[in-house]
Parts: sequence; C-alpha cells; structure tokens
Amino acid sequence: MIERELKKKLTVLNVFCVATGAMISSGLFILPGLAFAQAGPAVIISYMIAGIFCIPTLLSMAELTTAMPKAGGDYFYIMRGFGPLLGTVAGFSTWFSLSLKGAFALIGMGAYLSIITPIPIEIIALICCIFFVALNLLGVKEAGRFQVFLVIGLLGILLIYVLWGSGTVNLQHFTPLFSKGLGPVFATASFVFISYGGLTKVAALAEETKNPGRNLPLGMFLSLIVTSIFYALVIFVTIGVLNPEILGGSLTPISDGAGVFGGHSLKIVISIGAFLAFISTANSGIMTASRYPLGMSRDKLLPAEFQKLSLKFQTPYVSIFFTGLFMVTVIVFLRLELLVKVASSILILLYIFANLTLILFRESKILSYKPKFHSPLYPYMQVFGILGGIFLLIEMGTFIVFLTMVFLLSGFFWYRFYAKKRTTQDSALIYVLERFVSRDKELTSDNLLTELRDIVIKRDDLAKDRFHKLIEESMVLDIENIEEMDVFFKDISNLLAEELDSKPEDIYSKFVEREMESSTVLRKGMAIPHICMKGVKDVKALIVRSKEGIVFPHDEVVHILFVLIGSSGERILHLKILAAIAEIMQNPGFDKNWLAAGSKDDLKNLILLADRKRSNKKQPDSK
Repeated sequence: MIERELKKKLTVLNVFCVATGAMISSGLFILPGLAFAQAGPAVIISYMIAGIFCIPTLLSMAELTTAMPKAGGDYFYIMRGFGPLLGTVAGFSTWFSLSLKGAFALIGMGAYLSIITPIPIEIIALICCIFFVALNLLGVKEAGRFQVFLVIGLLGILLIYVLWGSGTVNLQHFTPLFSKGLGPVFATASFVFISYGGLTKVAALAEETKNPGRNLPLGMFLSLIVTSIFYALVIFVTIGVLNPEILGGSLTPISDGAGVFGGHSLKIVISIGAFLAFISTANSGIMTASRYPLGMSRDKLLPAEFQKLSLKFQTPYVSIFFTGLFMVTVIVFLRLELLVKVASSILILLYIFANLTLILFRESKILSYKPKFHSPLYPYMQVFGILGGIFLLIEMGTFIVFLTMVFLLSGFFWYRFYAKKRTTQDSALIYVLERFVSRDKELTSDNLLTELRDIVIKRDDLAKDRFHKLIEESMVLDIENIEEMDVFFKDISNLLAEELDSKPEDIYSKFVEREMESSTVLRKGMAIPHICMKGVKDVKALIVRSKEGIVFPHDEVVHILFVLIGSSGERILHLKILAAIAEIMQNPGFDKNWLAAGSKDDLKNLILLADRKRSNKKQPDSK
C-alpha cells in the first residue's frame, strides 16, 4: 500500500490546546481532594515535583519529534531507536493507555451530566464517544479548532475561580505545611503524575503540525508552564477556602471550593468548566490515540487497513473507528480505576524509553538525525528523567508494576506471532552497537539513514533541485589508504570509463591536464577535480572520502573530493554545482562530520541535508 501523507493543519495554538486539554481534567477536578488526604497542604509541592519529573521527557520528546515529525509520536521514534520488538510494545501501550484515559474522561462527563439528567452515565458516555469519533473523522483541523474553543473556555473559568477565591483564602489551612510528613509528598507526586500524562501525547500529531520544528516544542513548553501555574493557583485557592476534613474526602474539590465563596452560581460555572475539561481530554484522546495504529500499520506491525485515509477529509478513518470501538468496549464492560493506574505506569515506562531513545540517537552519530530543537544539558537531563521514572514506578506499587508487565507481554506475543515476519526496520541501537562492537558494517542496512533523510526533506520542504538529484544518483567511494594523485586519477578513470563510454587513458589525461592548468584543491583538505568530456549529456558526479588522504601537488593532503564530469554545453550548470559544493563546505563542522560518517549513505546525507541556497522550483521525482 502506498503511504499517504497527512495534511499539515495544526498551528502552535492547536498544539498548546491539545496538550493542555489532555492534562486539565481529572488531574485537577477529581484528584486534588484524594491527593490532599495523602499529603496535606504540601500536595501543591507534590504537583510541582510531578511536573519537574516531566521536564526531561518533554525536552527529549521535543527533540525527537522535531527530528521525526511523523504520525505515532513516541511510538515512531522508539521503533526507530530500539527496533520493531519494543516498537510494537510501545505502540500498543501508548494506544491503549490514551484510549483508557479518553474513556475515563467520557465517564467523567457522564457523571457530571447525570446530575442534571436521568440518563445513565454509560449511555451519556457512549453518546459523547460517538460524537467525538464523528468530529475527528471530519478532519484534524476541525477537531483542533474545537479543542481551542474548549481550552480557552476552560482556562477562562479557572481564572475566574482563582481571582474570585484568592481574597477568601485562609492561610491557617497551610500550617503545618507537611502535616502528613515528607515521605507522603513524594508518594503523592507519583499518584498525581497522571495529571501531566497527556502533555507529550501531542507528539502523535507531529505529522499534521505546520512548521513542527518550531510549533511542537513551543506548544508543549507553553502548555507545561501554563498548566503548572493553573494547577498551583487553583489548588492553593481550594486548600485555602475548604475545610480540610471536607477537602480530604471530596471527589469534586474545585466545585466544592467554588460553592464556599461564590455560592451555587459559581459552583455551576465550575461544573461547566469541569465538563469542558473532560470534553477536551476525550477529544484529544481520540485525536492522538488514533494516530498510533496508523503509524504501526505503516511499519507493517498492524494490517494495512489501519493506514487508510479518507479521500475527502484526509483522516485515518479506520484507525479512528477502531479507537472509538475500543473506548466503547471499555466504557461498557471494564472497571476503569485499576486500568487507569496501569495506563499511568505504562506512560511512565514510555517516558523512560523516550529518554533512552534520545541517548541512542545521539550516540549513534547518524548524520541524517537532524532535530530542529536540541535538548539542553545532555545527557544529564535524560539520566535524571530515567531515574525519576524508575522512582515513580516504584511508588506505583508491586501489584501495578506486575500488571503492567503482563500487559507488555501481550505486545511481545503480537510481535512474535504477527509482526516479526513482516517488518525489517533498522534501529539506532544497531548503529550504536556497530560503532562500539562491529567494524565490518554487517549489522546495518542504511534504510534508517534514508528514512531519516527523507523525513528531514519533507519536514523542511527542501527543494530537490538539479544538484540534489545529482548527489542522489552519484557513486560514493570510501578509500581507506593514502594514495598519490596520479594513482587516484587512474583508479577513478577506470571506474568511470564504461559509464562515460570513453577510454580510461583519455579520462585520465583530462584530469591531469586540468590539474596542470590550476590546482583543484580549493582549501585545506578539500578538492573538486572537474573536467568536460565530449558526448556527456549531463553532469556526472563521484563523491570520495579518503580518511588517510589523497596527496596532490605541493604535498597537499585531501580528504574530501567531489569529482565532476560535464559537457561543454553545460558550463553554467557546472559552475552552479561548484558554487553549491563550495557553499556546503562552509557549514560548521563539515570536515569533522565527513571523517566521522559511518557509511556511504551518511556521506550523501551530509551533503543532501546541508544548509545552502536552493532553487525554489522542485524537480519532479524520477519514476
């Protein structure tokens, strides 16, 4: 099946609203009371700790998604980092956890609506699920626009709550701050971690985001900052206005707090805000979860039907339908409390793998891995994220971790009996092993390098001009031993003779003659031997790396060589190519990267993805 691209329609505002809407729901409207019962007034610190533990993963995901803005988000880069086995487990895990959280939000909506209607909670949840499936089928732009409306309305209501309630806060409710002790503060941080669980799931929509190198990190960072501030302010007001005994046993703490200082009217307004929060979580849940089966299907881990797109709306309708069906099944048949905890532990595990994946890609030294955003403080930030995730998993308890392992085994069995014989995906892990263990290049096939290169070309909308096509079609030589220039010219003349339909000695004499006129060594370490030949219809190129060097006259040792052969009628193109090569050579660190490149594909990618002026007109792909 031909892979079709999803349309890029999401802006930074859409990214911000999807991430924020995925967080502000049960984490703010249900959990604060339960968390207060465990940690006392220091529950605010618990929320802050949980947010801090999210930062390393947020930075890692921002880098990985700007390097690989594809549907499937964390599944996609975990698959490319660790290979199809862990990719299968990651894909299923994230899809199930997001679907479970979305179903939980739908149940929450039903609970709020059941206060004003006699319709059972499950029926309300099913109706809402059908509505959001239909909305997402209409297109990500429409779903994203609806999400913006929901989140702006929600934040407006919460701002009213904070401004109105701050004047009635009783500071005595905060003494002593650590009334339950210091230990429960960290345990509660693990408990409320689910509040930030939706933050990085917006990565699943990377392929549909305009200018993902800028909009994805910016939207995610803004969401974490704004959400953390609202969490702290809203919980501060709630603790300050509610009686501690009432708060510790409340499942509707924000609505109860509003009733204290705003009466029944504000309580209704806050209930509307809670309803909007659950709607936004459910909508973003279907929007993001449905992209995981799509990404897995592209990698042949699921049947090809999951990557089918609607011709009219360009949405993955099979994946959306299947996600909605799974959520309906959960709503009707399963108890969610335990499953939501398992989903949270799976998310923490995926956060750990996100940080590990970043380390793998950095250490693989793959030159076509070119993120627009680079995580600061590498690798210390990632190590902190890994250790923090392990700490939170331990706080989950042995039984939850056991259930999580059982769940992950189901992904392993699917891979073993379905996906293993269908997929042959390279991984960054293989490249790391090749660097440190193998020297014969037998482990890698370079298909990951090509895939990453094509992703960058599509992400940056790079024009495939004539120079780009020339490099794509050129041969690459990787010479290990030192050679004299004459020997080098004889070798490449023999190599090019058949392709140019000329005698090797004629080609050799041309190279020598050109070198006698003026040296083709343009700067230290780099030369562009170029000649014109009769009968050559188009420019031909040969890319050469010599680690030990080619010795040109005056003892100039050259490691980077671009050999060009053209016709006298293509002199203007010949000059443009020379100018493009000279411009690429000025890129910072080019020589170092050239010598460090691990394969011939890496050498090509270093040229193809380099910063340079390009023709605005794209060349059609050759068939």
